[in-house]
Amino acid sequence: MTTFTPADLEQLRSQGLTPDIVNKQLERFRSGFPYLRIESPSSPEHGLLVLDKASIDLALERWNSFLNDGGDVLKFVPASGAASRMFKALFAFVNGNDDYPAIGSPVEQLINNISDFAFYGELQLAVKQMYGNDTTIEKLIVDKRYKDLVGAIILPDGLNYGQLPKALLSFHRYDDGSVRTALEEQLAEGAQTATSNDGKVRLHFTVSSNHRLLFKEKLKHAVPAMEKLFGVKYEVSLSEQKPSTDTIAVTPDNQLFRDDNGNLVFRPGGHGALIENLNDIDASVVFIKNIDNVVADKHRASTIEYKKIIGGLLIEIHDSIVDILEKLENPTEEIVAEGIRFCQNCLSYFSKDQSTDVPFEKRLAALKDALNRPLRVCGMVRNEGEPGGGPYNAMSSDCNSIAPQILESTQIDVSKPENIEMMKSAAYFNPVDLVCFLKRPDGSRFNLPDYVDHATGFISEKSAGGRDLRALELPGLWNGAMSNWNTVFVEVPAATFNPVKTVNDLLRKAHQ
Repeated sequence: MTTFTPADLEQLRSQGLTPDIVNKQLERFRSGFPYLRIESPSSPEHGLLVLDKASIDLALERWNSFLNDGGDVLKFVPASGAASRMFKALFAFVNGNDDYPAIGSPVEQLINNISDFAFYGELQLAVKQMYGNDTTIEKLIVDKRYKDLVGAIILPDGLNYGQLPKALLSFHRYDDGSVRTALEEQLAEGAQTATSNDGKVRLHFTVSSNHRLLFKEKLKHAVPAMEKLFGVKYEVSLSEQKPSTDTIAVTPDNQLFRDDNGNLVFRPGGHGALIENLNDIDASVVFIKNIDNVVADKHRASTIEYKKIIGGLLIEIHDSIVDILEKLENPTEEIVAEGIRFCQNCLSYFSKDQSTDVPFEKRLAALKDALNRPLRVCGMVRNEGEPGGGPYNAMSSDCNSIAPQILESTQIDVSKPENIEMMKSAAYFNPVDLVCFLKRPDGSRFNLPDYVDHATGFISEKSAGGRDLRALELPGLWNGAMSNWNTVFVEVPAATFNPVKTVNDLLRKAHQ
């Protein structure tokens, strides 16, 4: 056990942490995280659903009836990250020694297509403010002042896009000249997929503390405009990652890492920390989607349809779970067998405790436990040939059950040839397109942290102040943080997946 100084203890209290929590984190640094055992990649032959037209029609009908009957739904959008990684190539160019972008480079592509970006008008104003009213984007290009042009996009004196959150970047330009940010496109998508029967659209964005005021200022103007456009009423809330979810940093030899003033250093625990934010949401159904996976209105038809489809499928599965749990109030061998078949055939869940050689009472208890969990339906897109993380059927860390899991490549032991082969044969990847049911049949909320598999985090190598450190990443929000949920994977079209990972992704058709 590590001994903490009085100053350390005060620092822990201010973070909402305890010595016991930190000691457990230190032990995890020393022991590491176990790999999960893969049984198979998820596929139509191994649990992943490919819906036919009849199933699609039923799901759409069930979603509409859920909303018409007053069902409550909310869109949960992690939006706290800065967009700096979008502009990595631009920063490298501005800070580099070359005055001209390399032929075929991302910077050259950006400059050659600069007028096609939604932020072109804003950039034109920024250029004038930085370099004088007689200066334009076109003049900078003619004069080959490429660093000045690129700097106007990413630097604080210009648009400052290198430090703003993705949510507040201009993503799309419309024929009427209007421009929408990613935040506004999330508002639009919410209006088209998750409007309740009273015309209300509920959205929740997780934000960083230093961007919160920017979000509030943007929403002050965006919400009324989008309400008028779509004829809805928005209810938008914001939250920040809780300090108590930060994790301790350690030196390369797993000792407490301290800054130059001798203080302990904590780091954000990754998006898995947001399970706490999600746990605070009071809604039966919650859609989860990354902030940058949005498209312009004219490209959104598939997204709208499949949001409703996976929502309806979720409600259908929840209906079945409620029905089985009601039958289990007066259990028989036949009813228990029916429930176990449902777990295996619908949820792809296999537990040792549900085996026929297990005593009836233990099987019954295990079945009730298996069904009485948060539920999620996850859209999965066909893989275009990229091996790595995605949907798998995997053994739980306690080796007691096999269930669908969204795994990252860091959770898979790539020293085993059979795992490499399974990763290569994986036909689907995870676009982060989830819909979740967060309440029990009696209407009470699940306590979501109870369903985290704490053995599914990972350790990353970072630095601070020029010194190396090790950081502890909590189980990811849709990975280990939801390990013990009931999970169903379903194929969705590639047209529903249009992330913006680099600035030039905004030149793709879905964003034009």
